[in-house]
Amino acid sequence: MNAISKEYRSIQEDMWEYTNAASHGKKASTVEKLRAQLEQTAYSAKGKVSRMGDYEGNSAYRDSVVSFLNIYYIVLKEDYAKIVDMEAIAEQSYDLMEAYMLAKEEANNKLSAASDMLDKEQEKFAKEFDVELITEEDDLSKKMAKADKVYGYYNDIYLIFFKSYIQDIYLTEAISKGDVGAIEQNKSALEATADEGLMKLKSITSFDGDMSVVQACQDVLRFYKDEAKNKIKVITDYYLKAENFQTIQKSFEAKKEKDRTQEDIDQYNKAVNESNEAGAKYNETIAVLNKDREDKLNNWNRTVAKFTDKHVPKGKAK
Repeated sequence: MNAISKEYRSIQEDMWEYTNAASHGKKASTVEKLRAQLEQTAYSAKGKVSRMGDYEGNSAYRDSVVSFLNIYYIVLKEDYAKIVDMEAIAEQSYDLMEAYMLAKEEANNKLSAASDMLDKEQEKFAKEFDVELITEEDDLSKKMAKADKVYGYYNDIYLIFFKSYIQDIYLTEAISKGDVGAIEQNKSALEATADEGLMKLKSITSFDGDMSVVQACQDVLRFYKDEAKNKIKVITDYYLKAENFQTIQKSFEAKKEKDRTQEDIDQYNKAVNESNEAGAKYNETIAVLNKDREDKLNNWNRTVAKFTDKHVPKGKAK
């Protein structure tokens, strides 16, 4: 059991190094290197355990460990590789992000189920040979359990945040194209997702007394709601006024100067003034929105970083 535990422990230690690096802002290349190392550790441990003999005719525990390590290796090699690919495109839409996070959850569930299976086989083996197991969690197990708890809490909030975040990107793209129909459609969708998100956040309690991520998410969603409800009208008004001016200008310039009436001149001048005034308001509104959006998103990112840095345990595996 000690020989087998040594191999299993090496897996836990590498998994913690991987989790620790991902949790505390290490470079993506570093995190991926640790994942590859973890995959290799699982493969090596599987080989070592499979070559062990049985114990007094009992091979069930050894075979269960081999099965566990095989599942671990496959999840790391196939599921996690798929997750890395999904991560590259996850931010393109809410559905892709949800699928990416679900894939991570399912991969973790596979590992947990395999671990539970192994625990049961270990208990059976220990009972058969009258071995008393120490059931108290060690420091490493506690760290990993705490990290899982932190990310489970954060992920629920992140999906709420992301649903409006991606909708705001769609709205911004529509604005850049001057597509009034798309602006109106995405504005309504953004207001709806922001309202939905703010409602969901009301039911989320603190994490060990820390409400910082919830509050940062609320701030972002309130910005999105105000943007959709109060600011976009200025932007659509500008595009409508600009379109009206272009129509009047085209008609005005199509007439020879001697054929233009005072009414034509007054209408043209009015359209120029309205377009210029709407343009000034548009520029002012866009500047305010860009600054506020940047401030809110920077605060969100800082808050998340501080939250994970505070609550996810640090340090080497012990």
